[in-house]
Amino acid sequence: MAQVKITMSEAERQEFLAGLHIGIVSINEPGRGPLAVPVWYDYAPGGEVSFVTPAGSRKAGLLSVGDRMSLCAQDEALPPKYVAVEGEVTEIRPATVEGDVTDMAVRYLGEEIGAIYVQSSRAEDPRDEIVVSFRPERWYSADFAKRLA
Repeated sequence: MAQVKITMSEAERQEFLAGLHIGIVSINEPGRGPLAVPVWYDYAPGGEVSFVTPAGSRKAGLLSVGDRMSLCAQDEALPPKYVAVEGEVTEIRPATVEGDVTDMAVRYLGEEIGAIYVQSSRAEDPRDEIVVSFRPERWYSADFAKRLA
């Protein structure tokens, strides 16, 4: 029996990464294992991956432009599939509440709930946030549904 290739094509993996998933970012942490934490992220095929994080977070403190990081997004429904990307941080900039923070909340929660989420979270914790972007250079993927075809 021939072995079925479960790796996604370039189009499949880009479409999957552009979908709505929680991503796990991994960032090197000297003297320890990599920091791996969940994030909301944004990606359009052919572009960069970006996420918003508090400026004072451990994630932010470990990153600077030129550092390498990775992100893995998965679909937990059976049969599972995932895409992991690795690349160099290309930009770190202050986030705008009206644009970056709200856009990310609306992406994950929808217009109405996203706006409520931003308003309530900013009232509770008006911290400064940053946008981190990186360009995927290495891709890893699997779609286990291909074994069922």
